[in-house]
Amino acid sequence: MKSTIRNIVNIPVKRMSAMLVAALAICSCNDWLSEPQPAKPLLEEFFVAGGGDAAVQAVNAAYVPLQWEYGATYCPEWWIGDVASDDALKGGQNISDMAAAYELDNFKVSDNNPILLDWYQLNFHGVARCNFVLEQLPAVAPDSAMDARTKKRLMAEASFLRALYYFRLVRVFGEMPLVTFTIQTSEKWRQPKASVEDIYAQIFRDLESANAGLWAASELNPADVGRATKGAAQAMLLKAHLYCAQRSSEHYAAARLWGDSIIASGEYSLEDRYADNFSIYHENGNESVFEVQYGEEPSSDYGSFNPHFGGTRGTFTTILTRSRSSQVPKTVSGGTTDGWGFNKPTQDLYDEFEEGDARRSASILALSSAQMSTPTEEIYLGSPYLTRKYAIMDDDLNALWNGHATRAPINIKLIRYADVLLMYAEACNESGDFATARNTLNELRAQRRTECTDPATQLPDFPNYANRKTGSAYTDDPNGLREAIRHERRVELALESHRWFDLVRWGIAAATMNAYKSRETPEVQAAMNDFTEGKSEYFPLPQYELDLSGLEQNEKWK
Repeated sequence: MKSTIRNIVNIPVKRMSAMLVAALAICSCNDWLSEPQPAKPLLEEFFVAGGGDAAVQAVNAAYVPLQWEYGATYCPEWWIGDVASDDALKGGQNISDMAAAYELDNFKVSDNNPILLDWYQLNFHGVARCNFVLEQLPAVAPDSAMDARTKKRLMAEASFLRALYYFRLVRVFGEMPLVTFTIQTSEKWRQPKASVEDIYAQIFRDLESANAGLWAASELNPADVGRATKGAAQAMLLKAHLYCAQRSSEHYAAARLWGDSIIASGEYSLEDRYADNFSIYHENGNESVFEVQYGEEPSSDYGSFNPHFGGTRGTFTTILTRSRSSQVPKTVSGGTTDGWGFNKPTQDLYDEFEEGDARRSASILALSSAQMSTPTEEIYLGSPYLTRKYAIMDDDLNALWNGHATRAPINIKLIRYADVLLMYAEACNESGDFATARNTLNELRAQRRTECTDPATQLPDFPNYANRKTGSAYTDDPNGLREAIRHERRVELALESHRWFDLVRWGIAAATMNAYKSRETPEVQAAMNDFTEGKSEYFPLPQYELDLSGLEQNEKWK
């Protein structure tokens, strides 16, 4: 079922903009911030007049920046999570197409990169909206639109979202300002940078608060499907602890406990068919823990994420990643089926899949030469492959579409239950419970085995298969299992924006990317700079934001 939460973007932006612009945007420090404006309602008056209905609208508005993928340029997370890693090349028409993404792909990024600026700004827009809710909502009395339990849930949703926005920021930029209040005056505009440790401490506080107030997925009304749930908070706690484990191994034990909680809830299960996770007809399904809700919008446009307008209601990912020239069958009900060919899977990723694994064909579209009407536009630096997961295709490769030429209605999955199981297996293995880790990995492989071309022999249980890089069998011990879990994460979550961040948190980004470069085509090798260990794991703070705030660039990027 398509969730009605996808329509929230239209509700608060029109009715709240006059009162929330100062609170929802990170504004310049002009004098008007400290001067009252005639005939303009105070922020708190929005809730006085609207009560519980206004509270729901304000929380809805806090979800909206998750949908944004276009500001000054296109800025979906996979530019970093996939393209910066060994899973994907930039793609597009040629190397000049989307120069900002070319920089990310090849470790040539600068502090003026527009993708990074958009990523920084859209997530801080989200933080500001959450801060507004968390400041104002406690004073709103329950009413017919919001009873006391719903009020607690709404507060928890804002806490969850603020943690998610900061998580998306800290793993890209590292040190940056940590703002947990609404900025309404110029005196509060310039905030100091916080350490990575302090930012994660706030993320943990917010997620634990969210877990206490959120509802289980099964408790939500159909109209509320898509909102944050207790399972989403626990999955994020599991994930955040793993991201801190390189600094302190005690986080593995904490992560394992949160994994225990979400698994014991019984709220989630693996889909019988892997590809259903990316079918527009199976959204918010059994395996979905948290996904960004998108919807059909024939009247959409290219509007950026200006807080007055709300930005995109559909995803740009579909058209950005679809084929530029394929002649596969197309079923069109308006709009277009043509694409721009970005986020091109690498041969290295293609070869990581074991033979017969159905996840490869569900993740990567390997066109034949007969299916390419313009090979020179389809093959990018040697890669003929296309990302398939959000291309909205049926089993016969019919390319389905919506009524608008650019914005598609398919949801983007941020957390799947398979991700939870693999994080849980990792936490168990690293905290000393080898048996549970082994069983959890094999549980996932057993489910995916049912779709293999030969289930009797393909995707065998760990350790009865070979490491795809070395060709040697995995050792039946924690070291071998660690490598097997990392392999499984790569193929299970391929092209879902996880790979780069996994490499960084495991501390193997430099070794992996340098080895990957040595295996790539001469064209790719010529384009790539070397990875600089200790620097390339994070990206520079945008210079535009440094100029506004008076902050200095992070140390490694000065």
